[in-house]
Amino acid sequence: MQTQSIETDRPTYAPIIIAGLLLGIGEGGFFDGIVLHQLLQWHHMFTSVVTKETVGGMELNTLGDGLFHVFDWVMTIAGTISLWRAGRRPDVAWSTGAFVGSILMGFGLFNLVEGVIDHHILQIHHVRAGANQLAWDLGFLAIGLALLLGGWLLVQRSRSHPPSIAD
Repeated sequence: MQTQSIETDRPTYAPIIIAGLLLGIGEGGFFDGIVLHQLLQWHHMFTSVVTKETVGGMELNTLGDGLFHVFDWVMTIAGTISLWRAGRRPDVAWSTGAFVGSILMGFGLFNLVEGVIDHHILQIHHVRAGANQLAWDLGFLAIGLALLLGGWLLVQRSRSHPPSIAD
């Protein structure tokens, strides 16, 4: 029995939104790890529970940072593969606004999830420990929320003016 495919003039945004979310999660993690862990050295993965002042403590924190970067790398590779697959589909709406918006959403989602879990629930580290650490942690969450909402608005605006598949 032969199946027929039904073509529509309505493009789908889902594949580029999924790719953008995954890439945004990966890039959000890389930004956190590279800027906060390595360049500024404000914290490492476990600095609130394991000191970085001993060789053993620093080794464990470095291992945690490395595993954190593996997660970031896996998300970035998954996003790249998703984007590649989307590029092979004729029904995908290629919208810069939807793609950039979904990257911002993924970046913001990363900040919110990582911030709530690591900074507030598990308390394995804080954005910047010491004076005003709660303010730093809440600021991190606020930035994540702003990125998530800003990205969502970009996606919604792009979807309200959809291109046709032929465009």
